[in-house]
Amino acid sequence: MTPPEPSIDALPEARFVPQRRRRFSMIWLLPVVAMLIGAWLLTNLINQRGPTLTISFQTAEGIAPGKTRIRFKDVDIGEVREVKLAADRSHVLVTAQLVVGAEAFLAEDSRFWVVRPRVSGGKVSGIGTLLSGAYIGVDAGKSDKESKEFTGLEVAPILTTGLPGRQFVLDAPDIGSLDIGAPVYFRRVQVGEVVAHALERDGKAVAVTIFIHAPYDKHVKARTKFWNASGVDVSLDANGIRLQSQSVMSVMLGGIAFETPPEHDSVDSLLSAWNAGKDVEAEEESNTDNRFNLHPDRTTAMKAADGEELIVTANFKGSLRGLSPGAPVEFRGIPVGEVVSIGSYYDEEKEWFGFPVRIALYTERISLRGKDRRQDVARRVTKGLLDAINKRGLRAQLRNGSLLTGQLYVALDFFPEAPPLKVSWSAPPFELPTTRGDFDEFQASLGRLMSKLDALPIAQIGSDLQVAVVSVDRSLKGIDTLVQRLDNEVITELGPALRELRSTLANVDKVMASDSPVQQDLQEALREVTRAARSVRVLSDTLDKQPESLLRGKSETNP
Repeated sequence: MTPPEPSIDALPEARFVPQRRRRFSMIWLLPVVAMLIGAWLLTNLINQRGPTLTISFQTAEGIAPGKTRIRFKDVDIGEVREVKLAADRSHVLVTAQLVVGAEAFLAEDSRFWVVRPRVSGGKVSGIGTLLSGAYIGVDAGKSDKESKEFTGLEVAPILTTGLPGRQFVLDAPDIGSLDIGAPVYFRRVQVGEVVAHALERDGKAVAVTIFIHAPYDKHVKARTKFWNASGVDVSLDANGIRLQSQSVMSVMLGGIAFETPPEHDSVDSLLSAWNAGKDVEAEEESNTDNRFNLHPDRTTAMKAADGEELIVTANFKGSLRGLSPGAPVEFRGIPVGEVVSIGSYYDEEKEWFGFPVRIALYTERISLRGKDRRQDVARRVTKGLLDAINKRGLRAQLRNGSLLTGQLYVALDFFPEAPPLKVSWSAPPFELPTTRGDFDEFQASLGRLMSKLDALPIAQIGSDLQVAVVSVDRSLKGIDTLVQRLDNEVITELGPALRELRSTLANVDKVMASDSPVQQDLQEALREVTRAARSVRVLSDTLDKQPESLLRGKSETNP
């Protein structure tokens, strides 16, 4: 029998009975406080941590995590946290943590480097790291852009941001003995140093960057000349040998010197600047970041400006040994140009070889005097050279510049005895007439002398000379025979004659003695002659006064 299904109404009704509330336990307060303190400490720690940056170096020598510090002007501003290799293993990555407030060092142009003991440019740096260990130096940049990845420098920079002064770029054919840190001198006072050097893109020159400290940078003008002052400059001139050097440091490590020539020391240079449309005062004040040429020595740097070139060709007939490109061209001792090149060619019409020497004459080095010196100086100087060639015998001549080296140079001088020419430079190539050099003249004279000597009848002269020698020998033999006869015959008879002569001279001495009878008789005779002469004088006086006494006789009484 199936029991009946229960009714819904018969089910008991559910009632809500609220649960009894438990009391809060104090034990839960401690974890809450601990969590709050931890959160506060974590927030404070995060707020006190500075920015993080990554620096790449070629090597991690001297860098240790947790030990190597980052310093700016010997003040700690951070610490190295991690050092690891890059993915390509070509360099290392150094992760560093800066202190709070060091965000300014994240400028895009900031520089980082490892400070170690180093000797460069005659200076020793980083000695303190021998005891304290290496550290990372930093130079704050000025860029507005921020970065957290930097490439570290392998060498500490010479200059840091904010150092007063200016940078200049010098173009040089090669670096020579210069290095980073090499000194820069002005009047032998060190005023700067070389901060960088790099090869130009075309590979034909080197750009040397120098920094000149303030206030010495104001001495760099638009006309300033720079030259390589490395080593010792030896010059030989009429005053003797002179040695010049900036300092012992420049002799060993190299250096650069500069000087500004006197301001427009001639009227011609002032007129040249005026012709070029330059304001002299503005030119002196406008020099800021100009590039300059680095000359090999002071003589080259301070020589007169080349100006416009006049290319001429000179065909010398003598040997060109000792003449090289760059040799000076002097006009009566004044440099007015230089040799550009030396070549050779074969002339099929004349069936002869030629050796042209190309010469660059600088017209600006020849001052022009006249009523108007401002217009077309080069043309007027060229016309003056042509007049000198055609009318006054101006010629080019090879001369020896040094007896020690045998180097030749080209000299321009006047030769009035030179045959007249009619040279016209209406169209290139311009040819400069030449004359024989002093050495060539000497060789020609020596050749003419040798030709005359060859024309002499040397054999006939030798034969005649031999005959003359035989004759002289025969005469000498005759003289020798005569001398022997004199010794044998004449001298034998000459002995008695000499003895007789000696006896005669002795008798003469006796006669001439003061106490000899002959001398006494002679003295007495002289006294008698004196008395006779006195009587004749008395007679003469009497006849002069009484001429009649010759007839009448002497008067007894005086009238």
